[in-house]
This record gives sequence, C-alpha cells and structure tokens, in this order.
Amino acid sequence: MPELPEVERGREIAERLCRGRRVERVHCPPDEIGLAGCSAAAVRRALRGATVTGVGRHGKQLWFELDRRPWVLVHFGMTGAFHGRDGGPRPKWCRLDLAFADGRHLAFCDPRRFGRIGLADEPRAEPPVSRLGFDPLLEMPSPAAFARLVERRRGNVKRLLLDQTFAAGVGNWIADEVLYQSKIDPRRDVEDLDDAEVRAMRRTLGTIVRTAVAAKSVSSRFPRTWLFHRRWGKDAEARTHDGRPLVHETVAGRTTAWVPDVQR
Repeated sequence: MPELPEVERGREIAERLCRGRRVERVHCPPDEIGLAGCSAAAVRRALRGATVTGVGRHGKQLWFELDRRPWVLVHFGMTGAFHGRDGGPRPKWCRLDLAFADGRHLAFCDPRRFGRIGLADEPRAEPPVSRLGFDPLLEMPSPAAFARLVERRRGNVKRLLLDQTFAAGVGNWIADEVLYQSKIDPRRDVEDLDDAEVRAMRRTLGTIVRTAVAAKSVSSRFPRTWLFHRRWGKDAEARTHDGRPLVHETVAGRTTAWVPDVQR
C-alpha cells in the first residue's frame, strides 16, 4: 500500500503536470465503490473548465486545488497511482483522466479499486482529512508536543504508529523501520516507553520520512542499513545488514518485521 513518501511522489507528479493548466476534458466513469459520497457527474462538473492552482496532501490524502469549489480528493488505496502522458489511449484501470489544452493528460489508475475519489470545499477542515493526525513531513510536532500525544494513547507501539489519527501517512513498512531504528520492540505498551525512547521514535520517524521523500520513494536509493531492504516475504532466513536475524509475526493485526537482538 502506498505510504506517505509514495503519495508525496504522486503529489509532485500531479502538481508538475497540472499546476496552472485548465482542464479541458474529464473522464470519470460511474463507480459505486470508488466514489466517496459523490457522483461521477459531480466530479466531472467540478473539474471540467477549472484551472488547477496546486495539489495538496495530508498523510495519504491528496486533493486538486482549483480556481473554484469544490475541490477533488483522491486516496490511492492499495494500488492507486497517477500516470502522466502526452495523448494516446487511456491506461488500463483508469478511474479518472484529466485532459489539458496542450494535449497532456493525468490519469488516476487503480487496479484493485480500493482507492477513493471525493469532493470537498475545504479538504483540511472536512472529513476524512480533518480526522487525521499530524503529517510527519509537513508538521512534525515539537518533542514536547509529540510526547503529549503519545501519553494520551494506550496499546502497543506498533498500533500507535499505524493509527492515522496519530500520525497521518505512516503505514506498515515505515512503522517497522521507525521501531527498528529506535530499538523498540513493536509489542511494547505505549505507557511503558521512557522519555528517551519517545524522543528516539519522533526523531527516526522524521528522518525516515524525509529521506524516503528526498529519494523520490525509489527504494534502491534508501540507505542500505534500513530494514526495508530485508523485511519482505516473511523469509525465515532474513538478516539485517550486519547479520542479525529478523522475526516476522503479527502485531496490531499486521505482519511485522523486527529484530529481537536490537529491539527491546
């Protein structure tokens, strides 16, 4: 599933292609599953003839900022992505296609149809965005504010990091990477963390997100010491870069990769 860095990369692609351009034509077929509380006709009306002034993001939620209201929201779901092209046929699994006067197109494709398209006048002030927690790239809380947010929570620390009302955009691989680099067992109760561990968790969360975004979410550019490169596939023989064994188990309802030799 796309996490914050992948969605930020999608936002950058969309903004580079769309910003300052007028939408000439819109393809948005009816979809009882993928349209969130609106009709395909309403999405087409919102976009056709509008000029895109920017593309916003909070966590995994994206929206097209237009020169009129409402604005159009997109959530990638598990397999969604933006694809730019200069004319030609629509790509497969296309659920939204914007055509501009210069012949360029931006398509939203979603093979598994878990993504969503919606409308909002003020995305940040309305659900689903208004229900989200802080965005680790855009608005990381101060150490004191982060600690206060943690203090209000209960349950294990893996569940905390996956909770979108705590940190928007953090998914399974980021949560595992944060806990590995912070040396925290994912099964630990939040209330058992000491001040140094909370500070480490905040610091590593910010560093991981910024590093992945700077790499344009190209995983081959991630540091070779990251757990990311070795966490996939539930490989019983998987080892860290320095030879320590990985364990795969279900924590907070998600397959979790962690390193008992390192994480306490």
